[in-house]
Amino acid sequence: MNIEQAKTLCRSLPGATEDIKWGTNRVFSVGTKMFAVTGDDAASRGISFKVDDERFLELTDRRGIVPAPYLARARWVLIDDMQAVSDAEATALLKRSYELVFGKLTKKLQREIGESKGA
Repeated sequence: MNIEQAKTLCRSLPGATEDIKWGTNRVFSVGTKMFAVTGDDAASRGISFKVDDERFLELTDRRGIVPAPYLARARWVLIDDMQAVSDAEATALLKRSYELVFGKLTKKLQREIGESKGA
């Protein structure tokens, strides 16, 4: 999976929004909470996202995956070499990040997002 495919996947998730923060970072959020971040320029090669606590060390022990700067304490990783994961694994990891963040939203907001995806 390349970075453009990752962005397309993030955009396709229910209730996902996209904006630029901190000048050069493209941020994907659900219910105003971030679930993925990448650079906004064409040279951007990597993507950061939240992972399950128990997967953090496993993933960061792999080549091409490091603790995400500024967000590692919240169990975010940075894939700085997209070849480090298969397309299927990248898809699963990004969807899981979305699910982890979505699960922390209020039940009301979860319902609203669920209703909008059914429309």
